[in-house]
Order: sequence, then C-alpha cells, then structure tokens
Amino acid sequence: MRRQSSFCTSCSLGLLLLTLALSSFGFAKQAKSKKEKPVPPGTPVLWREPTDIETRNLLSGEGGEAMKPDLSKVTLIRKEQGGYSTKYRVRDGSGHEWVAKIGKESQAETAASRLMWAIGYFPDINYLVPSVRVEGLDKPLENVRFGARPKEFKRIDMWKWEDNPFIGKPEFQGLKIMMVLINNWDIKDSNNKIRVVRDEGTGANELQYFVSDLGGSLGKTGGIISRSRNNPSDFEKATFVELVKGDKIAFHYAGKNKKLFADITLADVKWVSAWLGRLSDEQIKDAFRAANYSPEEVEGLARAMRERINSLVNIAKAA
Repeated sequence: MRRQSSFCTSCSLGLLLLTLALSSFGFAKQAKSKKEKPVPPGTPVLWREPTDIETRNLLSGEGGEAMKPDLSKVTLIRKEQGGYSTKYRVRDGSGHEWVAKIGKESQAETAASRLMWAIGYFPDINYLVPSVRVEGLDKPLENVRFGARPKEFKRIDMWKWEDNPFIGKPEFQGLKIMMVLINNWDIKDSNNKIRVVRDEGTGANELQYFVSDLGGSLGKTGGIISRSRNNPSDFEKATFVELVKGDKIAFHYAGKNKKLFADITLADVKWVSAWLGRLSDEQIKDAFRAANYSPEEVEGLARAMRERINSLVNIAKAA
C-alpha cells in the first residue's frame, strides 16, 4: 500500500510539472503573439479641423452611403477573439471585410463614433445593421455594428494615454473631455489604435491616433457593479460636471484611469465646446438614429447630450 501511495504521489507530481510546463509554454506563446508591432515613420495626427462641421451627415457618418456594407451576401471569415462583445470577421457582397460586433456595445459604439467624427477625431467607420444573415452562422444577427477594415489602412496596436505625441495639446485634452461627454468608462490603452494612411502621391505616412473601442459608452460610469453601457436611462440621469474651481473642471467620472481627467482646464473646455456648440439638434439626433435607437430613446439621448454640450458652452462663456 505504501508503494502504491508513493507511486501515485510521483504520478501527481509529474502531472503537475507537465501542466505547469504546458501553461508556461502557452503563456509565452500568447505573450509573443501580443507583441506590439513597430510604428512606421510618419506624421502623428489625433484630430483634423472639421471645416464643414455644420453640414456633416451624422446619419451616414464618415463613410457616407458609398461605404455602407453590401448586405446582399455576407459570409463568415472567422470569429474574432477577445473583448466584452462577440465579434465576427465577415466579408460583404462587394468583397469588403468588416468586423461585425453584436451585443450591448454595438449601438453605443456606432453613435459615439459619429459624435467623435463630427468634431474632427478619427474613429472607426461604423454602421449599425438592424438585422443580417451571415452565411456560416446558424441564425440572423440583430443590431450588428459593422466596423470597416479597409485593406489600404494598416492598423497598429496601440498608443498609450500617458505616453503619446499629443500630451498637453488642446486636441488631446479635448479627446479626454469627449470620453466623459459620452460616459466612456473603459479608458484603457488596449482600446487605442493607430491607423497608417499612406499618401500615394508623396509616399508619406499619416499616423492617425484614435480610440477604436467606444462600446463602454452611453450608460453611467462607476465600479464593476454600478457602471453600465448602452443604457439610455442611465445616461440621461448621470451627472456630468461636478465642480468648477478656479481654472480646473471636475467631471463626474468613476471609470478606469480616473487620474487622466484631473488636469482639465477652462481653456480645454473652451476649445472643445467651440466645436461641439456648432452641432445642430438634428445632427445630434442623427447620431443616435444611425445606431437604431427607438424614437423615444433618440429624443432622450439627444436631449441629454445637448444639455451636456450646453454645460460646456456656458462654462466657457463664464470663464
């Protein structure tokens, strides 16, 4: 009996060592696969002045009608890994590739990307499709965010909130205010991307820095239990500005990376409100219509967004 016990103990130890070895191998392989790609030479850009801001179509978005996915035939390429939402890489009837995201984040991300683009930032080009059948999947998908993945644009992971070429610049401070404006509590580096856009005439690269994943928006910020995403009621009730003290603005933000928002000044509010204040009520409503919200939700979300924008405009005027 003692020999059997000793033998079993040796077996257990051997299995434990083998498991640890395999786990270490898997971890090393995963770490290697997630190694950051080098950023090629180019001009970093975070924002571009929207000279046509009053006429920007927030219903169609940056891609307009021309870039809408061709739903005549959508086929599955593969299931994408990682993230909160289920995502599929698909090919549409015109042969273009998209990342189709389903779940609670899809509507919020579509609307938020419209608002970001409206004032000059570079979000993904997104469309919300109410229902689509994908060849290779068992049943139709509902409320699907189609995120464009043009082959001519190379995407690179990732840029860091605390280490980038725009620290202290108005457009970077404005980006932070935009994150609070849409109540995006998921502020982490892994949600940031760099899009490499090559000028065919000169051969020069433009490196467009942007927040790719905006799915944690349009709810309320908070801890893991209290926060929400894509919850119009929560967004409408949420407090926006807590305090204006001297030259600093304190926002009601309880999400990730809270310390990023401690240095927002009156000058920063003036800068971003000068652009946001030029959006019409109809444009703001179109951003939410594009995300397939109900008419009642569109009215409520647009009203809450206008109130937030007005708060920034009034702070800027009083400064």
